[in-house]
Parts: sequence; structure tokens; C-alpha cells
Amino acid sequence: MASNYDVVIVGGGIGGLSLAAALAGKCTVALVEAEQSLAFHTSSRSARQLIPSYGPAVVQDLTIHTLEMLAARDAEATTPILTPRGFMLVGDEETVQAEASGNMHTITHDEAMKLCPALKPASFTAAGLDNGSFGCNAPLLLEEHRRTAETAGVDIITGAKVHSAQRLGSGWQLGAGTEGFQSGVVVNAAGAWADELAVISGVEKLGLQPYRRTAAIVNVENPLTPETPMVCAADNSFYFRAEGNQVLISPSETVPSGAEDAKPYAGDVKTLIAKLNTVTSLGIRSVDRAWTGLRTEAADGIPVVGFDAEAPGFFWLAGQGGYGFQTSSAIAELAAALILGEVKEDSPESRTAEQLAAVRWSIRR
Repeated sequence: MASNYDVVIVGGGIGGLSLAAALAGKCTVALVEAEQSLAFHTSSRSARQLIPSYGPAVVQDLTIHTLEMLAARDAEATTPILTPRGFMLVGDEETVQAEASGNMHTITHDEAMKLCPALKPASFTAAGLDNGSFGCNAPLLLEEHRRTAETAGVDIITGAKVHSAQRLGSGWQLGAGTEGFQSGVVVNAAGAWADELAVISGVEKLGLQPYRRTAAIVNVENPLTPETPMVCAADNSFYFRAEGNQVLISPSETVPSGAEDAKPYAGDVKTLIAKLNTVTSLGIRSVDRAWTGLRTEAADGIPVVGFDAEAPGFFWLAGQGGYGFQTSSAIAELAAALILGEVKEDSPESRTAEQLAAVRWSIRR
């Protein structure tokens, strides 16, 4: 016999978990996750940096609102989720100017060298700085969402991959693992598998594309200080930041991939280390661990948030790209308001909804 809920969320990453917490106590909710543990894929492989100058204008708005929400939470908590950590772009003047936006401002070469002495002076000629950027305690944020959801009665079921979904009457019937579910709303928060879930559900897919993004924790001869900003090449060829006495590095690649449990290519990490040992004085000695996540994007790079125009009760919460954590709280607030029918025309949420609605269906309808 199928269990009945108002909303079934498919996907236990930051998108699905934050929405479950936002809906908790307001309606009956189940969250189903294909893996045996939550946040198994991309959400456990985040760079853990929230950057208000990063991404399209809509994403920057959502990031600023998310930061406001998390700051309000931190003001009442003993363990913060946010830690101030600047974000610095380096490169040639033309590329930095092209990539700098929002809260970022240009700084001099000397100022950039003072902020990150590990950079070799000849490796860049221009820089931009976002002082409103923060490090994020991603595991704590995920755990708080899980605890908030379960405390308020959300049922979280892991090891339950959706294998069937169909519209029946005024609702949906899903089969996931060995269990069945009935609900008025199905939320597609399946990350790299979002289009796959759409096909299973008989809904037109959106052409969402997963892209590889590799990172590694490395041991270095010259550790960065905790105050050093995260440094990113303006041409997106690398980024790095302090991770205790180690350093997190990434080739910042955007390579198309299928939906899979992505693994790093050894050659990518090796090439990156050689590059960073040329443009910095970090002195990378060895790799402690490496991983690859998938950043899934729509064609226009805008997160997909809203009900499908042709499949009643099918709600898209997908395509967050590399902006998942930094937009998660604001998107969850927006998504919950849309699902519950609570968005008011004079509310901040409605302004965000209007921005998203303007582009939400342009790529597929």
C-alpha cells in the first residue's frame, strides 16, 4: 500500500533537504533519496564558499538573501555556519573586468599580493575582490536541515531510487525502492538525474547538463593563512583556498558528463599541481584526497524553480549549477511559498519569483 503525503521530494542533496526543512510542519512531506546516505553526490563535494558576486544577476540576488538568512541563524547559534573569507579574482585586466560583477571591486596588484603573498607577482596583472564572501560549514547546514525536517515530521527514506512515477487523478503515484508513495506534488530535486526523473514521470525533460568539477586537498610546503581569500583565476583555469594547514585546489573544469558517481581523472589533478607550483609559492608536495562532483545546469545557467507548465503537480528544483549552497536557503523559501501558494505580490519572495518566472520556461516551452 502506498503512503500518502502532500509533497514527495526526490533527492536528498542541499536542494531537497533545504526544501524539506522549509516545508516541515506546514504540510506532510516525504523525502526519498536513491543513495544509502543523504548528500552523497555533489552536496558532499562542495567548495564551501558562498560568493555574492558569482553567477547571473538572479543567482546573486538569491545568494545575498541566503547569506542574510544564514547570518540571522548564526546570530542565535553557538556554532556558526558562515565564516568570513574573501574571494579574489586574478588575471589580466580585460578578463578580470569581464568576470567581476556585483559586490566585487577592483584592487591594485600590490593589494592583491598583500592578501595572498603565495601568488607569484608575474602570474597576474589585475585583480578583483569580493569582501562579502563567506566560507560555509556545509556539513552543519545539511545536518540542521535534516534535523529540522525530521523533528517536524518529515519522513526521510534513503536507498530508495525512484523507478516509476505517474500522474493519477489529481496527484502522483511513485515507486521508490520497495516502497510506494502518493502525493499531490512531486518535487524533482534529483540533481544530475533530474532529466532522468522527468522521463520516468512522463514529463518533457529540459536538457539539463551535468558538468564535472574536480577538487583536491593537498599538502604544501607553505600553508596559507586563515585570512587569505579564496583565489580564482579569472579565466576559470583554477581556484584555491586554505583548508587548515592544507590547501583545497581545483582546475575549475566544466566538462560535460552523464549522470554518474563521478571520479577524478588523475591527469587533471597532476596538471593542476604543476600549474599552481608555477604561479604560486605554495610548494604542493602531495595529494591527501581528491574528488569530482557534478554541477547540473540549464542552457541559460539559471536555476530551474517552479511547477511544470504541462505536468500538474510536478515541481522542478534543479539546475543549481555551482550555486547550490549559496542559493539554497533563498530558493527553499521561494519553492516552499510557491508549493504552498503563499507568495504575495508585495513580498520579497514574489520579486524573486518574478525574476525566475521571466526565464524559467524560456529554455523549453
